[in-house]
Amino acid sequence: MNFIYKVPGYILCLLGGFFLSWGGLIIRSFETNDIWQILLIRSLFFMIALTAFLFLTYKKNTINIIKKSGFPAIVAGLFLSLSFVAYVVAMSKTTVANVVFIISTQTIFLALFGFLFLKEKITLKGLIAITLAFVGMLVMVGDSINQGTLFGNIVAFAIPINFTILVMIIRKFPDLDMVPAIFYSGIFSGIYGLLLASNLTFSSNDIIMGFLLGVPQLAFGFICVTIGTKTTKAVTVGLLMLLETIFAPIWVWIFLNEVPPISVFIGGAIIISAVILKSFDKSLKISDKNN
Repeated sequence: MNFIYKVPGYILCLLGGFFLSWGGLIIRSFETNDIWQILLIRSLFFMIALTAFLFLTYKKNTINIIKKSGFPAIVAGLFLSLSFVAYVVAMSKTTVANVVFIISTQTIFLALFGFLFLKEKITLKGLIAITLAFVGMLVMVGDSINQGTLFGNIVAFAIPINFTILVMIIRKFPDLDMVPAIFYSGIFSGIYGLLLASNLTFSSNDIIMGFLLGVPQLAFGFICVTIGTKTTKAVTVGLLMLLETIFAPIWVWIFLNEVPPISVFIGGAIIISAVILKSFDKSLKISDKNN
């Protein structure tokens, strides 16, 4: 699997955004309405794919790499697992467009948390981007009250917030290996699903959807983004990852005819403008990764 490290970083980030963009459509295609069943089968396939990748890549050193990551990786994995839960819940309770537009605000939350906890300065351009992003979020959340999707929108905010906490932990422990944290997140989310699922019986359709959601969508998406960001400038990563934000609503529109209210597109356009503005902010030192 070492060949993947030879692929240009920007290509991997594009592929990562493309893989991640299918999440909403796949979740909509499950026969079960039990979010914990969906989370469980997604986590199982994700863990199988990630374990295979780890052993094919690191071989005999896999266990040592996981052990060396220590307690910080466990805590980071815990927060990332909460993002996994929020992703499945939000996709089930509001439109795909709402979820991916809210996820794209992680760049903004990175700036805010960096200022609050790492004492990183926010430039004027960054402040304008943050203001724009919150205006866009207010437009979407305000309309969701009338649409009956407020709960889904609120849950969706846990995705960028928990991811930002993950990044703060990594910044606090710069020697932390990102892969073990992802490994732990799969274990935690699998445990949640196992304990809370109404039953452990899956239809053949849901097994296929679970495979698609856990392997190409989540595992391939995270692997590509994680490796791609190592050799790609932060500004480029931020822009390339907008591929997920753009394509996710398109897939459900093409295949399921899901068209969100115009307010979602207005708020989303404002948020994307803010993310692009923040991506070109010279103070941005952290690359973005989703879902």
